[in-house]
Amino acid sequence: MKVRTRFAPSPTGYLHIGGARTALFSWLYARKHGGEFVLRVEDTDLARSNAESVNAILEGMSWLGLEYDEGPFYQTQRFDRYKEVVQRLLDEGHAYYCYCTKEELEAMREEQMARKEKPRYDGRCRMRKAPREGVDPVIRFKNPMEGITVVDDMVRGRVTFQNSELDDLIIARSDGTPTYNLTVVVDDWDMGITHVIRGDDHLNNTPRQINILKALGVEPPRYAHLPMILGPDGAKLSKRHGAVSVMQYRDEGYLPEALLNYLVRLGWAHGDQEIFSLDELIELFDIEDVNHSASAINPDKLLWLNQHYLKTLSTDHVARQLSWHMGQRGVDPACDPPLRDVVEAQRERAKTLVEMADNSLYFYREVESYDEKAARKNLTADSAPVLQALHGALGALGQWEDGPIHQAVIDVSERMGLKFGKVAQPLRVAVTGGTVSPPIDQTLRLIGRDRTLKRIENAVQWIETKTVDNA
Repeated sequence: MKVRTRFAPSPTGYLHIGGARTALFSWLYARKHGGEFVLRVEDTDLARSNAESVNAILEGMSWLGLEYDEGPFYQTQRFDRYKEVVQRLLDEGHAYYCYCTKEELEAMREEQMARKEKPRYDGRCRMRKAPREGVDPVIRFKNPMEGITVVDDMVRGRVTFQNSELDDLIIARSDGTPTYNLTVVVDDWDMGITHVIRGDDHLNNTPRQINILKALGVEPPRYAHLPMILGPDGAKLSKRHGAVSVMQYRDEGYLPEALLNYLVRLGWAHGDQEIFSLDELIELFDIEDVNHSASAINPDKLLWLNQHYLKTLSTDHVARQLSWHMGQRGVDPACDPPLRDVVEAQRERAKTLVEMADNSLYFYREVESYDEKAARKNLTADSAPVLQALHGALGALGQWEDGPIHQAVIDVSERMGLKFGKVAQPLRVAVTGGTVSPPIDQTLRLIGRDRTLKRIENAVQWIETKTVDNA
């Protein structure tokens, strides 16, 4: 049997991290077993589904690198198939028309609650033969009234449901549109899905779906229900916990590799190992090793993982990810210096791509102002002759490389009887606008000879102007 899994989001919002983890686990299971991963868009909620959400889901999947083998399939394009199956269930006596009005259903519910019973449809239209004038009926599935339905869950183990507790769910609304529990059954059947991996909020739907499949003479897939993800405070994950959209993590400077590694550890472990490549995950992952209990997000862990990947992934890959962030800041990453050289210089100094991008703008933009505290300490009347000496020494260099640049700064510091830092720091402020940068030789090399000399000239002029103003 070829393994076929699916990810079936509803396009009523963005791809959140809970959905991304479900997609990842489904993708890993298919890849581990040499199977296929299907993307299906469950867009039958016409009032809430929208194209923007579909695009956000596809964008999130693409950014994470979770490529799918088939799809995306859209349920709104399969209505004829659903109607065909509903009609078959009617013809074979597994479904029936229900003419109960909303008022009658509400009265039924109130009576049951008054008797302290679980509210459920009582099947009063099960045996009805004649239509009811003036009422557009829904269609209900005739659920077995006796016995049990067993979900052999790959995460939770054996879960048993009493059929008497499962009411006759609606499979088609009064306007003829199918409901979720019908469409998901037909789709999993038609698409040959062998393993359904989804959130445990769907567990109560599973016995109903199994019973519909059995009524159709179809062997149900294996199910695995994943525990929910909680916020750091142990409460249900919500927007107040910060970034919950996958693309928001992209916007905040996280690498897809870091987020994938982080998500897989929310509920799954392999010993004490924390860092996994995708190849390792495909080899080691097993859905039956997923923890039964909920997992809480830990922003510090994600930041730690991101810093690790910034340091260890290939320079070209990090540069490609950084390129988007530079473009967001109005910088053309195709300009000098090469972005991969910037990554080499900054990768040990940043925890996120946002931090790396913000701290690298001076490589591409002219310094229009200086950090006030840095300038007050380093761009003084005493530092002007130091900068002028540096301008001469650096301008005379035959090679604009780290070694000669570093030696020129040393020569100036020795000639003027100053410690290296008393020379390098005013130079750093002059060419970057602040006191933090990679080593001064790397910084100057990346800025370039002409721009370095011009920025030193501008700093000297700024000092002279300030000196005159303060006289």
